[in-house]
Amino acid sequence: MGNPAPSTAARARRASWLTLKAREAMEAWLFVSPTVAGFLIFFAGPLVAVVWYSLTEWNLLTQQMKYVGLANFRDALFENPDFWHVVRNSAVFAVGLVPFNMMLALTLALGLSGRFPGVIFFRTVFFAPVVTSAAAWAIVWKFLLQGESGFVNQLLATVGIAGPNWLREPDWAMAAVIFTRVIKMVGLNMILYIAALQAIPRDYEEAARLEGATNWQVFRWITWPLLGPTTLVIMVITTIGSFKVFDHIYLMTGGGPENGTLVLAFYIYEQGFKFFNVGYASALALIMFAIVMVLTVVQLAIRRRDT
Repeated sequence: MGNPAPSTAARARRASWLTLKAREAMEAWLFVSPTVAGFLIFFAGPLVAVVWYSLTEWNLLTQQMKYVGLANFRDALFENPDFWHVVRNSAVFAVGLVPFNMMLALTLALGLSGRFPGVIFFRTVFFAPVVTSAAAWAIVWKFLLQGESGFVNQLLATVGIAGPNWLREPDWAMAAVIFTRVIKMVGLNMILYIAALQAIPRDYEEAARLEGATNWQVFRWITWPLLGPTTLVIMVITTIGSFKVFDHIYLMTGGGPENGTLVLAFYIYEQGFKFFNVGYASALALIMFAIVMVLTVVQLAIRRRDT
């Protein structure tokens, strides 16, 4: 005899199990659908659009679009001398901002990671610029760094120092923008370092001091290596932020003087919304994306090699 046919109850249980599995899958997709929709609408969709626009010559004023292939990339990389000047400015800004920001953040974290009266107040003071409006911050510093009438130069004059015209001389303008950006964002990295320092077990430091280690030796051989993962995160996000800077440049210098502070993000804005060359601006945006991605991968590779 063959196997008996499944009973009605067994078929009902199997149908119920299939229905439950399908219902759970549907519920799971419903839960993740806002995130998926947001990813498609605000990331994947614009990214695809930028790739397409970069292959076209599209002027917003004339509303005429023509497919030109890689001509925009060729123009930027090989024919437009302004592009490499802008890349150089972006590199100078990043090289000036990232180490300065990280060193200052670590110094503040080492000083404010302990417990002493007023520590919360000082942490709040250094973190307050992070939550301050970037526009207000840049405008205030623009007034402070004016020529002879600026507060900074008036303060320097009291000790016999003639300050430069900070925002009207190319070299000083870049330094001024880097400084104000560091002071604006250093509080965030300080908090990250404080959290990492407080997570380090005290046993390591106590054991090292019992062996006669100095403060510098404790920091060099215990604290600093254990801060490695946090340092990598801070380095990556600070580097990415340095290439994305726009508000400080726009409000303080407008890319000047003599294009001395014309960085890549602001150059993309000019090409797209001032000269209305959307295709060329899209190509520049993809080039900036590639530069940032390469720098991030290099930083991750260096960190992995050192561990």
